[in-house]
Amino acid sequence: MVDRTRNRRARDDLSSSFPPEIVCSSKGAHGKNTIELGVIFSLAVVGLYMFSVFESVANLPEVDTKRNPRDLFGNLNLAKLHPVFPTSSSHGRALQSATPNMAPPATWPVNFKDEINNVETIIHPGDMETKMTVPKFWSPPLHNRELYSREQAMSVGTCVEADENGNHVRGDKCPVDQRTIFIAIASYRDFQCRKTVESAFGRAQNPERIRVSVVDQIVAGEDVVCNDPIEPCADNPNQALCKYKDQIDVYEMPAKLSVGPVVARHIGDRMYRGEYYATQSDAHVSFTKNWDSDIISQMEATHNEMAVLTTYLTDVQGSIGPNGNSLRRTRPIMCNTYYEGGPQGLHLRHGSQPERPPSIHGSPQLAPWWAAGYSFSRGHFIVNVPYDLYQPMIFQGEEMSIGIRGWTVGYDFYAPERSVCFHHYAVGANKKVRNKVKHFWENSDRYAGTGKRAMARLLGIVHMNPEVDPSKWDHTEEDIYGLGAVRTPEKFYSLFGIDVVRKTTEGHLCMLVDEGDGKMHRMFTPKLRANGMGINYDEISYRWKDPRPDVK
Repeated sequence: MVDRTRNRRARDDLSSSFPPEIVCSSKGAHGKNTIELGVIFSLAVVGLYMFSVFESVANLPEVDTKRNPRDLFGNLNLAKLHPVFPTSSSHGRALQSATPNMAPPATWPVNFKDEINNVETIIHPGDMETKMTVPKFWSPPLHNRELYSREQAMSVGTCVEADENGNHVRGDKCPVDQRTIFIAIASYRDFQCRKTVESAFGRAQNPERIRVSVVDQIVAGEDVVCNDPIEPCADNPNQALCKYKDQIDVYEMPAKLSVGPVVARHIGDRMYRGEYYATQSDAHVSFTKNWDSDIISQMEATHNEMAVLTTYLTDVQGSIGPNGNSLRRTRPIMCNTYYEGGPQGLHLRHGSQPERPPSIHGSPQLAPWWAAGYSFSRGHFIVNVPYDLYQPMIFQGEEMSIGIRGWTVGYDFYAPERSVCFHHYAVGANKKVRNKVKHFWENSDRYAGTGKRAMARLLGIVHMNPEVDPSKWDHTEEDIYGLGAVRTPEKFYSLFGIDVVRKTTEGHLCMLVDEGDGKMHRMFTPKLRANGMGINYDEISYRWKDPRPDVK
């Protein structure tokens, strides 16, 4: 916009910027001399123009037409020092433009091996030099900073079987058992990643509707690749990693380029292609038998199109029986949070969370917080609240960014009534083996200082650092990675007792969220909009105040 304005001013000032002798005009006493000078000037301009065209063509990036497609999309081994394809002028724009605020076309099945040209080049946000070739987003955010409509929501989500017209996007007319599920996993040098994928397919009731996309950050030749079968396919062809290999996409990324889960999950979001539901999990979880049907039934029980089922997962030990069924009759729910300091500054951190029998039966239970380790939603949640590319070296704070941004767009967070997967923590019998797994922090020295700048941006976007001059933090592509306008962050902070000026929280929030009869759920869910498009917080006037401030 600035460049266009300057160009207009330049044209407007043309007559005052050049001597009158070389401005073509029919007026004045110079006659022949004026025309001759005008012709000479015109020829010079044409010559410069032809030279610039030649230079532009000569400097176009080369397209390597001999490149093996498997190198690109067998495993998307795309993190390069130089681009392979011509770059896009804007990150995050869909290959196919959508109708305004409506989703682009989608189909099923889908696999990146069929999309070898659907990539673009971004600059690595840690070193600001390395060029990385990544998948293009399926769609930019569709909410347009206003209440997301049901019509828009129904334009997102594929069905395994097409309708009579060949359309795989069928809205809520798609039978529940045919609704597709996208699973995004970010893995850092994790030997259990392939076991997680095997579990997701192997224990699903309808594995044909599942697609897994993994961002696999590894040291080649040293670490296990996430889609390498545990046994040779010739010996055991019924392994999920063999049987469903065409439903698994892996973006391989050198571990030295890893700058934490936010950027890895950003790349994972780019791999979404319009599935009906979207799941995010860690790379070391085990799923339960028929998990897909169970979590969808829980999702549908909310009657809330904007519901996101999310929680910190329970440890796997003692949680799953030999037949794959859950042994738990309790579930975790997120309600504790507090301010924590560190090199990147003060930010909210969720502590250990209570695990109890559900306070609410027949439905997931409304809660304030979103968890990165497990999230299940409609696919449009990924479209409307994508991970921020410009948050390298962020770990604590990731959940604040997605959670508060999602809440302002109109999404509501619920704890599942039943757990459908469990986490392999480095405790008990798993302590020794899990402690051998490396972490992205081994790259801290390489990307020193980037996390502090990223945290300033993160907190600035969600209005948690009002003491910082907004001009001091990065606003790049905030239209993509910023807030919605259905609710304000300030409303969220007021509801749940967060003082972003004093950096304090009202304690004992679990008394509101989970104790007794699930007070928060019973108070707020009656305000669910009649069309199911989220809870109307305009009709809620509430502020949590710690009833026991002297008790820790």
